[in-house]
Amino acid sequence: MKKITYIEAITEAMAEEMERDPSVFLIGEDIGLYGGVFKATKGLQQRFGVERVIDSPISEAYIAGGSIGAALVGMRPIPEIQFADFITPAMDQIIQQAAKIRYRTGGQWTCPMTVRVCCGGEVGGGLYHSQINEQWFFSQPGLIVLFPSTPYDAKGLLKSAVRGDDPVIYFEHKRLYRSVKEEIPDEDFTVPIGKGAIRKEGKDVTIVAYGLMCHKSLEAIQALEKDGISAELIDMRSLRPWDHEMILSSVKKTSRAILVQENSKTGGVMAEVSATIMEEAFQYLDAPVTRVTGLDVPMLPFAPPMEHFFLPNADKIAKAVKKLMEY
Repeated sequence: MKKITYIEAITEAMAEEMERDPSVFLIGEDIGLYGGVFKATKGLQQRFGVERVIDSPISEAYIAGGSIGAALVGMRPIPEIQFADFITPAMDQIIQQAAKIRYRTGGQWTCPMTVRVCCGGEVGGGLYHSQINEQWFFSQPGLIVLFPSTPYDAKGLLKSAVRGDDPVIYFEHKRLYRSVKEEIPDEDFTVPIGKGAIRKEGKDVTIVAYGLMCHKSLEAIQALEKDGISAELIDMRSLRPWDHEMILSSVKKTSRAILVQENSKTGGVMAEVSATIMEEAFQYLDAPVTRVTGLDVPMLPFAPPMEHFFLPNADKIAKAVKKLMEY
């Protein structure tokens, strides 16, 4: 076992998959000589060469489109989108091409591509360097969407993504890069796609979250325990497909659900989770399904007080739980 950070887990996963499979390569802005804006690819170009760690032009459309073409002829690209805020130029390639290739060819072609997307707030990045837009891809059949919250899952899910045959959008929260550490095995391992994880068992209320919000939820749970409230925390980690069975089973046990996402409320991942709970577990509920989310405003404010006002946090989550317990 060794204790590493979230970003070190991502770097290790890429290096090990490149070592294991010569068809794996990286492409993105500043990822080669510079080692990436956040140093996720530091040292990899020196180790694997310029043909496998490619510094691209500043063109997300090229990064995604070129990766799709490479995937169609047998390669396994890991393109990097430097900030989620700038993924929109690649939307046509990802949604109209990558997501539909398997279906439109009757399964004759696949697109084994893993798009790494750096995202998230609480870093003072402002409107164009803090966005988090997983809901754009969550709704698209043909895509797998992953969002790890721990170093173990960051490494294991990335390995699973690279080894699969379908396009994956792999979100990395920049606030987690160096703020969380965890012991992980030295030997090779993967984390199954489509399975959630119970981070904390409880009996009074189910909290569902992913990414940075898992850590905010754990902070809230610690505070709630002082008031005698036992909360269960489920880390989705895989957003599409997501673990219906685990979440519904927990809600049926606790009879209450708090759904937490960093993104704005309308049209988010948790809207779908909420609808599923209402459709399939309504008779078990003792209180309304409640969401704790970012605000429905253009995200994300630059001024620290406004950013704090926008984002969900432990206090907001704990208050929502206490209100729910009044039912």
